[in-house]
Amino acid sequence: MVKRFIAGAVCPRCGEMDRLMSYSKDGQTIRECVACDFSEGLVANVAPSELETRVNQFQDESDKDQISVVNIIEPK
Repeated sequence: MVKRFIAGAVCPRCGEMDRLMSYSKDGQTIRECVACDFSEGLVANVAPSELETRVNQFQDESDKDQISVVNIIEPK
């Protein structure tokens, strides 16, 4: 069983930073604090979905040929 510390994590019980470690046991991910008796099993290992940005959004082919007007404003 490989136990790894979670960098920058704060314990929800004692508030100590860099004291949480994570490991897998029987297919369940567990995090524990070495400063206090806090232990928590994470219920589901769900991968976060990718955030929608302008780079990963697909545009319709109809939007491809639209003309956009750009107004250039002279600085005063």
